[in-house]
Amino acid sequence: MFDWMLPEDHAIAILKKDHDTVKGLFDDFEKAEKPAAKQKIIAQALTELKIHALLEEEIFYPAVRKHVGGKVMNEADEEHHVAKVLIAELDRGTIENSHRDAKFTVLSENVRHHIKEEENEMLPKARELKLDFEALGQQMLERKKKLLKDGIPADVEHAMVAKARGKTDSPATTATRRKAPKARKIAAKTSFRAGR
Repeated sequence: MFDWMLPEDHAIAILKKDHDTVKGLFDDFEKAEKPAAKQKIIAQALTELKIHALLEEEIFYPAVRKHVGGKVMNEADEEHHVAKVLIAELDRGTIENSHRDAKFTVLSENVRHHIKEEENEMLPKARELKLDFEALGQQMLERKKKLLKDGIPADVEHAMVAKARGKTDSPATTATRRKAPKARKIAAKTSFRAGR
């Protein structure tokens, strides 16, 4: 069955549309030059990703897990976890963070990999099921509407990152924070000696 033949409210068509939206945002980010434009794209992509992950985790994955198999589904779960940690760090980080763009690029790479595996492995297997994918799609659309109206609930990854208070950031960012005061002291001593 060709993807373009699926009805709009088919669960798989909804997921693929979300995938295309997010990949488009990643492409826009790569082309953007102005920091403000990049931050707007990051914010939009994070919202899209959070909603999409919830739709998959709450509705789609449970419906197809048994048929698709534990190996594929467990890997998808772990890929979601890694993406959600990066999302939580991006949500917590400031616009001035010098690693923010790099972190978003890494998120983009991880999500593109996840999408490729879903579309090449999970979704073809899921299609084999005798499921009412349009009813499942309606359930997903209703949940998405509710999330957009009521907000996206916090997840364990956001709680974990908040509890760490920035101590779980990348090694490079942590090293930069540690070295900055030391580098300023060295610079101050060098300036003092040069002024003698």
